[in-house]
Amino acid sequence: MPSAGNRRLVAEGEKATQVLRALDSETRMLIFSLLSHEAMNVSELAQALDMAHSTVSTNLKALEEAGLLVVQYLPGTRGSQKLVAKKYDEILIKLPGVEVEAVGEVIEMSMPVGNYHLLDIQPTCGLASETKFIGMLDSIRSFYEPEHVFAQLLWFGRGWVEYHFPNNLPRGSIALELEFSAELCSEAPQYDLDWPSDITLWINGVEIGTWTSPGDFGGSRGKLTPSWVPEDHSQFGMLKVWRVTSGGSYIDGVVLSPVRTSDLGLDSKNHIEVRLGNKADARHQGGVNLFGRHFGNYPQDLVMRVHYTFPEGQKSYRIK
Repeated sequence: MPSAGNRRLVAEGEKATQVLRALDSETRMLIFSLLSHEAMNVSELAQALDMAHSTVSTNLKALEEAGLLVVQYLPGTRGSQKLVAKKYDEILIKLPGVEVEAVGEVIEMSMPVGNYHLLDIQPTCGLASETKFIGMLDSIRSFYEPEHVFAQLLWFGRGWVEYHFPNNLPRGSIALELEFSAELCSEAPQYDLDWPSDITLWINGVEIGTWTSPGDFGGSRGKLTPSWVPEDHSQFGMLKVWRVTSGGSYIDGVVLSPVRTSDLGLDSKNHIEVRLGNKADARHQGGVNLFGRHFGNYPQDLVMRVHYTFPEGQKSYRIK
């Protein structure tokens, strides 16, 4: 079996943790070194490493479970033999945080739903990664678990959650428009299609406007929601887009409020505060579900786009 190298793995979230654990072994790194030249069976590796067959098998199992090996079983004189090759030549570990991309005069930033900065919530509440619930359900303490940064689904019955996006506007630029999008819905015990919630967006402490979610959507599986999540739990939301322009604010193209980009103080802050939740005096305090790129129906996290320009005659400033 030829080596399956010359490929790159980009690992993030729990996959990154699994890969790092698998590589945290001198023996496994030696195995990779041997597999750089050719595919080998377990006996050949045991002989080359001068190790017991069982020790090599244990280390191969860890690498295989992390998805780092190509395995093939071939007929042998005594049953089948296990032939292994390394699957990747390069591994890129993406740390949790914000992804920023500047295209033309637009800056796009993507924030994982679990990478919140502040919160004030009440049950029902919880967090889930791609593979499991994080901490205990309906316990606010779970939101302070270190694993919360890997969350792909976040929910709470009342309150708000706040994210801090980096302010990457170039020096001397003028913000023309800020767009924020998220897949979200109400939060009911299990799910309830008739469970309205008045969900408000604040930017830098300025209230942009409120959208009333009709319910908490379950009963049929979200396109991206992992199979281990029961269908009688929240499965997907609605993709909503708020836009703040020089002339006012909109949601999905409908006028929402008179708040303008100049009201947000973007030129005076090092970060941009984004808060989502129910106001204390909201008529429908039905909570919030926030879906990440691996849950729900839309493959995205929380996304912010900032359109900007420069005063006439002023050159743009770039950090290289």
